[in-house]
Amino acid sequence: MADDASPLRPALADLSVPRHDWTLSEVEALFARPFMELVFAAATVHRRWFDPSEVQKSQLLSIKTGGCAENCGYCSQSASFDTGLKAEKLMDTTAVLAEAMAAKAGGASRFCMGAAWRELKDRDTPKLAAMISGVKALGLETCATLGMLTADQARQLKAAGLDYYNHNLDTGPDYYAEVVTTRTYQDRLDTLEHVRDAGMSTCCGGIVGMGERRRDRAGLLHALATLPVHPDSLPVNALVPVTGTPLGERVLQSGEIDPIEFVRTVAVARLVCPKAMVRLSAGRETMSPEMQALCFLAGANSIFVGGKLLTTPNPEQDEDARLFSLLDLRPMAPTAAVQTA
Repeated sequence: MADDASPLRPALADLSVPRHDWTLSEVEALFARPFMELVFAAATVHRRWFDPSEVQKSQLLSIKTGGCAENCGYCSQSASFDTGLKAEKLMDTTAVLAEAMAAKAGGASRFCMGAAWRELKDRDTPKLAAMISGVKALGLETCATLGMLTADQARQLKAAGLDYYNHNLDTGPDYYAEVVTTRTYQDRLDTLEHVRDAGMSTCCGGIVGMGERRRDRAGLLHALATLPVHPDSLPVNALVPVTGTPLGERVLQSGEIDPIEFVRTVAVARLVCPKAMVRLSAGRETMSPEMQALCFLAGANSIFVGGKLLTTPNPEQDEDARLFSLLDLRPMAPTAAVQTA
């Protein structure tokens, strides 16, 4: 056991305070820590801000599937790749609200709506506003991911009752061109700025296991940790390789990310963004209970529930119930503001 002279103890005290001046070298040094020390540090910081037995449940619905003009190399919904997915129109509001009610009945406290668009079109904003206000009226936190936003669109979504806007950076800036070329890193940062300026919370993370190096994973977390405001939610996705996508084919040949490296990424995310909800997102369907337990120990405290995550598999409700029972976890309640909405 480390004694009071151990360099680990002052480091833990320092890490519990959010900071925005991380250097890339410092983030890489966290990744390089001995695994047991890294997880211990992340677990300690997690307990500074959260109850370690509580996990937020969110549910994600694809309200407009396929036909996206972006060429994100991991995505089954890109029109650039032949993945067998057919493009669909924007769902009706009534159908979306029915899904939201089912999500709430299943224990979700946040309902997320995703549309496969490059950017939101003004003509679609009124229909989306109706969906958002309807979901909000159910007592759920609301989140949407609709591509790039203008400042005015962000204000309209906020006025409709949108709590969170998801816009991932995907990866570190040095690896970004290997993932997508139809949207720049700055485009993503600009949308996040519009979201913050409108008064909404940000949901922003990335995907690991796309063939990137550890330095690129550090680059992603460095970019998130040095934003003017840390993401309120930070999803960590493990790439689900989709046949027909460039990155999916690459991973199918080379293999998925090592589970311990994935846990390291979760732990570093907790350390550099200590107050964020760190979410286990895509890829959880293939994670063992033991791997998920390590992720929760390392600071993850949010998951997506429901059998599908946009177009990829996700654990069914009974599987997650068994996992929560096994690990003595309980669902996190909605925020007080949403409960009284």
